[in-house]
Formats: sequence, C-alpha cells, structure tokens
Amino acid sequence: MSAYEEAILHFRQLLDAQLARAERLRAAEPPRRFDAQSRVTIGLAPGDGIGPVIMREAQRAAEAVLDDELRAGRVTLRTIDGLTIERRLALGQPVPADTLEAIRACDVLLKGPTTTPKGGTMESANVTLRRELDLYANVRPVRIPSEGIDWMFYRENTEGEYVLGSQGIQPDAGLAMDFKVTTVEGTRRIARAAFEYARMNGKTNVAIVTKANIMKKTDGLFSAVAHEVANEYPGIEAEDWYIDIMAANLVNPAIRSRFQVFVLPNLYGDIITDEAAQLQGGVGTAGSANIGGRYAMFEAIHGSAPRMVEQGIAEYANPESILRALVMLLRHIARPQAAQRLEAAVNAASDVLNMTGEPGGNTARQFGDKVLSLL
Repeated sequence: MSAYEEAILHFRQLLDAQLARAERLRAAEPPRRFDAQSRVTIGLAPGDGIGPVIMREAQRAAEAVLDDELRAGRVTLRTIDGLTIERRLALGQPVPADTLEAIRACDVLLKGPTTTPKGGTMESANVTLRRELDLYANVRPVRIPSEGIDWMFYRENTEGEYVLGSQGIQPDAGLAMDFKVTTVEGTRRIARAAFEYARMNGKTNVAIVTKANIMKKTDGLFSAVAHEVANEYPGIEAEDWYIDIMAANLVNPAIRSRFQVFVLPNLYGDIITDEAAQLQGGVGTAGSANIGGRYAMFEAIHGSAPRMVEQGIAEYANPESILRALVMLLRHIARPQAAQRLEAAVNAASDVLNMTGEPGGNTARQFGDKVLSLL
C-alpha cells in the first residue's frame, strides 16, 4: 500500500470515528445536579513536577473547609495514584487504564499538572481525560476588580484541533497534515453553557470568538450554531469577534472592561485564557474547570514546571491556582458557603504573601498555612 493510500485509509478511519462520536453526542444524557446528591467523592491526583507540592496544600485546604462533611461521610477525599509521566511512559498510555477506572469511580477530580512528552505520538493526559470523561466545557474565570474586568471564558474542550492532535498524517517527508473537528451538538452544548452562565449571573453580552473568515467550514459552523443558541436568550447580546483582534482587545484598556462572557473553540480558548490569566497576575493565579454531563475535573491553569524540580525549588511553587480550582470544584458540587470561605482565605493570603517561585519568596507550605489560619 502506498503512502497516499495509507493516508486515505487513515482519514477514513478518523472520519468514521468522528461520525460515530457525533451520533453519541445527540443521544447524551442531561447534566447531573449535585444539589440532589447526598454523597460526593472527590478524587485527588497529584500529577507531575510541582503537582504533588501544590496538591498537598489543596488537600489540606479541602480537609479544613469540608471538615464537618468529611466526618459525616457526606464527602470523601480519595487519592488517585498512577498519573505520573514515568508510569504513563512505561505503559505507553496517556492515562493508564486502572487510573482512568479509579477516576471514573469518583464524582469529580482535582488534578495536579501533568507533563506531556514532546514529540512522539502520546497525547496529553488532559486531552485523554477530556475525551474519555466527555468534559466538553473548559471554564476559566479572570477577575481584576481594580480595572473593571470580570471575564468568564467557555472554551470548547473536546473538539477543534486537539481531539485528533496526535492522529495527523505525514505521507512523506515534505508534507504533514493535522485535522480540526467541529460538530453541531458539540458546539451547541458549549454555547448553551456560556449563555446559561450569562443568564444566571446577570450578564448581558457573550463574545463568540472564531476565525470564521478563514476557517470557513469548522469555525463557520461554530459561529452559526452559537448564534442559533443565542436566539434562545433574547436579553443577551451575542457578538462575533475574530480571535486575532480579540487577543488585541484583551490588552487594550480602552475596550477590555466591556467584555463579560466568551465562548470559543478549543485552540483559541487555550491560548487566549493564558493571555487573560497573565493580565490577572500570571497563570499561577487562575484555576480551571473541565465540566461534562457526568464528570468534572478541576486543575491549575499552569503546567508541571519541571524546571523548578530540577533546580530544587519546587517548594516555592505557588498553590494559588490549584486552590482557586478547588473553589470552583466546591461551587460545582453545590457547596457555595465552603467555596466562599476558601476563596476569601485565598484572596487574603495572596494579598500578604510574596510568591515569587524563587528562593527568597514564600513557599507553598507557607501559603497553605496562611489559608488554614484564615479558615
């Protein structure tokens, strides 16, 4: 079989798989409600690099803020081992099968950062978990009160360039191709999540961010479906923006405070939410939620920072991002009072401590101690 024929066969297999996936989306069950659930199991996965350091502080905070519910058995914390880069490489699996089974046995997951190998064909653990658990909405808040910024980003999490990111083709040395996927149902549910958030929180504007003038089929479909959903919310303005100008808008003080809610395809959302987090104070200050109908995963927005481990300064990692992810988790499982208490403690700790990530600054343990003292 020639390289050309192999490429056609490969594409046909990808196409068949995505058509089957689109059919499954049409039959998906409605999202679960935690306010009607008496018991909740929270999985804790330390991850790689600085992950175990910051997750240690997140677990301490969770044990403190959920103390009564843990003792009453209404909430259970369960450590999930095996999601390390060493084990994943040894098994050749982005998420080992037994680890995935353990995660599925939980209701929600608080996950430390995981390292993705450069090159090769192994996809990231995050991409695998988002697909296997169908975590279609990546939700990231960014708030800078002093500048009037209160943004909420809804990034589609299971499609776009990432869903087949490790399954591109290179039929010869001079050509490589990757694939981008957009479905009607996948777009509809992320758009509805964004507009529902806007409706529930008194927001009046949703920015639909694409590059539909260039990516006419995929981004064009995303924009069209998002506007169909917008028609169900007559009190909320839906605006089209292209990703390049929106990236510029976020750093433009004259316009950026007017934005409220954003809904974006996968790749654009990944890039622009890091930009937004940097404006807030860096990726170490932002949490991230990955929401599906059955499962949800919460994590820091930053990576595993292997450099800090190599230099022996991992204890200086800032746990603020994972603690803010824990705040989002608490809200998701219908514990708003616990979330409010923890958020206030994290805000206060971040105001008084000097988290530089280097010797001379405060350590993760000191940040955690300050949060516990405030709780």
